[in-house]
This record gives sequence, structure tokens and C-alpha cells, in this order.
Amino acid sequence: PEHREVERERYRFFDAIPYLDRTEVRTNTVKHSQLLQPLFESSGACAGCGETPYLKLLSQLYGDRSVIANATGCSSIYGGNLPTTPWSVNDEGRGPAWANSLFEDNAEFGLGIRLGLDQQRAVAVHLLHGLAPVVGDRLVDALLEADQHDEAGLAEQRARVVELRAALARVPTERAQEARALDQLAGALVRREVWIVGGDGWAYDIGYGGLDHVLASGADVNILVLDTEVYSNTGGQASKATSKGAVAKFATGGKAVTKKDLGVIAMQYGTVYVAQVAMGANEMQTVKAFHEAAAWPGPSLILAYSTCIAHGVDMRDSMKRMDLAVRTGYWPLFRYHPAEAAGTTPFRLDSKAPSAPLRDMLSTEGRFAMLERSDPERAAHLRHGLQRDVDERWRYYEQLAGVERRMIVTDGDGDEDGEAQA
Repeated sequence: PEHREVERERYRFFDAIPYLDRTEVRTNTVKHSQLLQPLFESSGACAGCGETPYLKLLSQLYGDRSVIANATGCSSIYGGNLPTTPWSVNDEGRGPAWANSLFEDNAEFGLGIRLGLDQQRAVAVHLLHGLAPVVGDRLVDALLEADQHDEAGLAEQRARVVELRAALARVPTERAQEARALDQLAGALVRREVWIVGGDGWAYDIGYGGLDHVLASGADVNILVLDTEVYSNTGGQASKATSKGAVAKFATGGKAVTKKDLGVIAMQYGTVYVAQVAMGANEMQTVKAFHEAAAWPGPSLILAYSTCIAHGVDMRDSMKRMDLAVRTGYWPLFRYHPAEAAGTTPFRLDSKAPSAPLRDMLSTEGRFAMLERSDPERAAHLRHGLQRDVDERWRYYEQLAGVERRMIVTDGDGDEDGEAQA
């Protein structure tokens, strides 16, 4: 009790320190991104959870304009554990719009949100054109041609929306119905970021069919997969993201098959931005991936390695565990950008060749080490198989990183007529 009031006063002082103006901060660096106000605060996740840092970063970069479709799982439990929620708002009352859907339909749920927002904007644009003679062509042109790809542009667009609503309040009575309709939809003229969030149980397994449809849709949605490689929230069952040799429910003798490579599957479309990240290994690569995903006008997929209490590790070392996973080649870092020009390599391998033995990781995680104690022979067999998987995947990624994009020119009959210059 003698310390409580002192610390409360200190916290009040800390909480009153104003955040910097977002338009004055460079959001594309690690240092500056952490000056932005987090709109994901004080969750009820396990101490040291590897998922929550990614959500905090998302909320700092896009929180005041993001719409989040959250699959059932850990992130929906600590994200919406009513009557409290870690999702917050800034001083202007803006924050993420968050909703939780089921395990099996979250991708479709998020796509529906994107289609709804696009329809709202289309109706708003139609009404805006019709009311241009009343509210002014200058304002209409500025609203429709606004560059909203940085914080300054977004702030200017929000100011224009305020100006528009003021102009709509002065519209003559005979156009009042149109004005009221546009006033309700004016917010849709400000860029919105749709994020579809969930764990590997959703993305790799139960919701994969819907996820695949969304990846093929071409819609402007961002998908964040918090990959713990196990069904964390429902008791630690094996998923298709569980690695060979790992012990989990329904794989008590160690999983016998290779982990599904969701990133490579998504890249086959050629229209999906894909990144594989691990914050504890490379913070800058993680920030770049989030920015590139949000900027890509089609579907984007970020696979985020997330340490979990089910891994059987000291959760104080979550960031170190991520780094070890990358250094052993267990979790390579990469970014695939489908818009790269001819003569460039769309696939960028952001981590170096494995520099630490895979055993350094396996022997220090309970999910692998427990099989070594209970069945050493099977553990050795699966460990060697996992090492082969890791080596083969690295060789494959190295080959992808060396492939240049080509642009082929065809004649009128569709026959190849030569290679275009970059």
C-alpha cells in the first residue's frame, strides 16, 4: 500500500505524456514506428506471448483506420475478453474496428468487410459526383484524387471530409436527402485497411478453404497469420503448421509429416504479396513486410513466427527463440513482391544461410525434447528427417531468390515473340 499511490501518480504522469504528431513521424523504421501510439494495450495473453507484439505493431502503423476480422483462437480470446478489450482508441476517438468470426469462415468474413467498404465508397463517389455543383468541384476533385498512402495524406483527406460535411449541411432542401445519404457515407472516402487475423489452426487447417478463395479473389485485404505451429487456444493439438518431430495432441509420438508451406502455396497465384517474418530475428524486415503488405493493392499474406507456451520454452526468451529459429534455418525470412519489374527478383531471401545447428533449437524446446526422452530412436529418425526438410527448403528458397522476372511479348496469335526489355 505504501508504494501503490506513489506508482499510481508516476503512471498518471507517464500516461499524460503526449504522443508525437503521426504526420511528422517516419513510420517505416523500427525506431520511429515505436514512437506511434499503440492501440492494442494490456492484453490478457500469456506472459511472453509471441503473437501480441505483431498486433501491437499493426495497431501502431494502421490502428486508427484498420478494420480487423479476427478468427476464433488465442487472438480472439485475449483480443475480445469482454467486458474489457486491449483494442483502444486515440485522443480523437479513432481506433480499430474489431470483430470476431468463427474458425472456419474468418477469411470470408474479412472479404465481406472489404466488399462492403468498397461498396460504401462507390456509393459515396456516385453521390459526390451528383452533388458536385452544390458542394463545389474543387472539393470533389480533391476528395477523389487524394493521395492517401502516408499519414500526411490521410490527415488531409480527413480534413476534406470535415469540410465536405460542413458543405452538406448547407445544401438546399431539394437536395437534402442526397446530402444526408452522403453525410452518412463520407467516412468511406478515407482509406481503410482490412486485416484478416488468425492463428495457424485457422489458416493452415480449418479455414484454409476460405483463405484460398480470398487469396484468389484479388481483393485488397491483408492477412496476418500468427503461427505458433499448434492449436494453442484449444489445448495444443497438432495442425498442418506443426513441424515434423514435434510432440502435440494427436501427435504424441512426434508428428511424422512435413509442415505445410503456406507461403509457397500463396505465391503460386503470382498476384499475392507474401512475407515470412520473425520479429525477434529481424525487426526491420518485419516493419518492411507490414508496409509492403498494406501498400499492395491485392491480397497480402504475412506469416509471423510466434513463440508459444506450448513450445515448452521459457517465455521470457520469446524474442531469442525467434532469432534461434531463423539462425538454424528452421524459419527462413523472405518477402515475395508480385509487382517487381522485369529483370528483378520478386522473391527476396532476407535471412542468411543457417549458422547454428538445428539441434540447438530442438534440444531446448519441450515439444521436441520430450520425444528424445521417451523414444530416443524415433526422435533421432524424425530429427534427421526435419533436418533434411530444413536443408531442402533452404535450397529451394535460394533458387527462388535467384530467379529474375521475365516479361514476354506475344504476337496477335498469342505466340511468343521475344523478351521485352526491363
